[in-house]
Amino acid sequence: MNKKEMIDFFDERAKERDKWRRKNRYYYEELEKLLKFIVGEKKSILEIGCGTGETLNNLHPIEGWGIDFSEKMIATAKKKFKHMNFKVADAENYRINKKFDFIILTDTINLFEDVQKVFTHIRKESCKPETRVILTFHNPFWEPVLNLAERLKLKMPNPLQNWLSAEDIKNLLELSDFETIKEGQRILIPRNIPFLSSIFNKYLSQLPILRKLCFFNYIVARPKGLRNKVEKSCSVIIPARNEAGNIERAIEEMPRLCKNMEIIFVEGGSTDNTYQEIKRVAKKYKGKWNIKYMKQDGIGKGNAVRKGFDSAKGDILMILDADLTVPPKDLTKFYNAMKEDKGEFINGTRLVYPMEKEAMRTLNKIGNKIFSIIFTWLLGQRFKDTLCGTKVLYKKDYEELKKNRKYFGEFDPFGDFDLIFGASKMNLKIVEVPIRYRERTYGDTNISRFKHGWLLLKMSLFAMRKIKFF
Repeated sequence: MNKKEMIDFFDERAKERDKWRRKNRYYYEELEKLLKFIVGEKKSILEIGCGTGETLNNLHPIEGWGIDFSEKMIATAKKKFKHMNFKVADAENYRINKKFDFIILTDTINLFEDVQKVFTHIRKESCKPETRVILTFHNPFWEPVLNLAERLKLKMPNPLQNWLSAEDIKNLLELSDFETIKEGQRILIPRNIPFLSSIFNKYLSQLPILRKLCFFNYIVARPKGLRNKVEKSCSVIIPARNEAGNIERAIEEMPRLCKNMEIIFVEGGSTDNTYQEIKRVAKKYKGKWNIKYMKQDGIGKGNAVRKGFDSAKGDILMILDADLTVPPKDLTKFYNAMKEDKGEFINGTRLVYPMEKEAMRTLNKIGNKIFSIIFTWLLGQRFKDTLCGTKVLYKKDYEELKKNRKYFGEFDPFGDFDLIFGASKMNLKIVEVPIRYRERTYGDTNISRFKHGWLLLKMSLFAMRKIKFF
């Protein structure tokens, strides 16, 4: 079927489009539930292949645009949703003089004549560095079932399609200078069977083997090469509790990451002279380093990190634990990963290189590996080490994460999970940087293996409900 025949095909079905949506209401509600989770609130959205505009309208964008090559579909959308913008256009060569937070293609990817050409045009025409592209597409496993459903008049007929796998689409994205951030599967039963559909689609569909049988797949991708690779200012936040012997050493080993760089010590609850030592070191190195210091007003490392982040002025925010088990010189790797746009949230991992003999106890290693498996499954992207204290992100992304913190709540005394969950929910590109983990040379750890391990497990179970089983 050529493009003109395709347009005629959908023009003929514009009047009955809403009837088919009502007939398959359960499927569209589940699809839109996923899209709302990924997109969030108050975002600008472009939907390519918008049909009569219902999905775009139901996402409540702060600014919504929809394009479709069917003139009659667009005419219906304009009549129904006058508060949004609709345009008759081809996905391969449309023109809209705007960049969007999200670009959505729902169940349309298999209809394009040249998928790579569409992706290339989207990147050039509508993407900024922060743009995320969301693709949903039916699992080829279901092709016979869908063909049967059309013959039984249970779904709207479609023209002959390209049945592309997730790997095919990821490859086409890569060829078009996009990279996949996350992917997943949804719905084992696309019709509403009371109780049964809920159990299968909410829980069983996310299990490792059964998810391969899901009705549709989704991919979230970001454009590559659009962010300016220039020097950015940075703030290094150092939470410190009973770390007096490490304060001056942290400054002595600190690399000069950029011209405009600040170091912020946040002290709280020390029983030694940590705060006095911070003040002494700040005065001693005043001409060489821009050192700030403060006392936290709450309890726990998470509170200290947030206080430091709130006062930071740098474009890039970095956490360095004051125990110096992660060498300060390794911050250069994290800074360069951000500057070169390798990622938007850089997480340290201690579990790649051999570590010094007493750096981590065996039980801690086992716990960290268990949490890495849980998080890899939970977030849909690889995590080798969730509990390394060194984490880096942009200040502007942290401010957005902070505004959206209500989704998970103030539940994390360490700050690690708060940042990881928030970065994943915001669809940031997460990259892990291996570091050499050293023995602590001063003081004792502030972590209780069993008490805090149990707390971390409870937080993981909580996150399953908020991220995986929503």
